Parts: sequence; structure tokens; C-alpha cells
Amino acid sequence: MPFDEAAKFWNTRFDTHEYIFGTDANKYLTEKALKYFQKLQKVLCVADGEGRNSVWLASQGMDVDAFDISDIAIKKANELAIQFGVSVRLYLKNTDEWDWKPNQYDGVVAIFVQFADPEMRVRLFRNMIHALKAGGVLILLGYSPKQLEYKTGGPSLLEHLYTEKLLREQFSTYAEILEIESWEEELSEGRRHSGMSALVGMVARKL
Repeated sequence: MPFDEAAKFWNTRFDTHEYIFGTDANKYLTEKALKYFQKLQKVLCVADGEGRNSVWLASQGMDVDAFDISDIAIKKANELAIQFGVSVRLYLKNTDEWDWKPNQYDGVVAIFVQFADPEMRVRLFRNMIHALKAGGVLILLGYSPKQLEYKTGGPSLLEHLYTEKLLREQFSTYAEILEIESWEEELSEGRRHSGMSALVGMVARKL
């Protein structure tokens, strides 16, 4: 989807007074970040939407960059950061426009970035690892194919969803997979992620 069309799509979705994915950080992220990240580490949040995850990471003492394609989402993320009294560097970019400089982050976070089709996903995954310092950690969470049965969030296209096999194939050349799991649970993350959900999560360390 061209930038202008994608930006319009997400702006339309985010153009409401509510935070459509809630204001609390994703539970999988909080559990893994507390285990693998440390205060003052530099962390990037990919396509962070309205800021719930980047703001939480900043509240834990991390040095956080975040970007999103929607200017409305960026505005709401700034407001959320002010509300929580933290600082996050927020940028209006898409995943291909972001300056993926090598070896600049201790951590990269990608929570439900499943707008990426298979071709874009290959670029995105490689760029995320490229941006990590040696030994840096990637935390990634998405929906698995069974989510098409639940229809409680995420994309409706099978090729946008994750499996453990796909993630292993995409990352094993560049990173050590520390944790990978598939499970089902009830999500309550605003009205867009609400109900029983089929998930797959991964934590990987750059080689």
C-alpha cells in the first residue's frame, strides 16, 4: 500500500478520542522487557501507534525512539507521554522510510506489526536485526493463523500472520532465538484487540 494510502487508512482508524488499543502496554512486552531490557538502554518501538508501549518503556527508565505512519497516532502518543510524565522521541515514518542505522539499539520492539505483507516483512525483519547492537534483543509479538477463526483483531489475510516456523526461518540466520511460543488467551487492549486471540511471541538476541 503506498504511503499516502496507508497513512490515510491508519489516520481514519486512529481519529477518535479513545485510544483504540488502550493505554496500557502489551502484557507480553512488559513481561519480556522486564526480563531482558535494562534502564538507560536505547530501545526502538516499531510502528508504535498511539504510544502505549513506548510510553511504558520510557516509564521504566529506558531511552526510547518510536515511529508510526499516522500523524494522528503520533499526536496521541505525545499526549500520552505528557500524561505519564515521560519523554519519547516520536517520528512520523513508515517502516521503509525509517533510518535503519546499524548497531544503534540495545532493544527493538515489534508488537502487532502485521500490516506487513511477506515481501515487506522480509525487509522489516532484517532491518530490525540490522539496527540492533551485537547482543541486542528483539521482542516480537503477533497473531498466528488460528486468529482468522477468532476475528478479534489483526489482519484478515493469512499471509500476514506468523507461525513459529516462519519466525525461526526468518531470524535464525541473524539471531539466537531465546524464547518462542504460541498460545491463546483473552486480550483486552482497547476495542481493536478484544477477545480470545491466537498469538505467537518471540525473543531473539542478535548474534
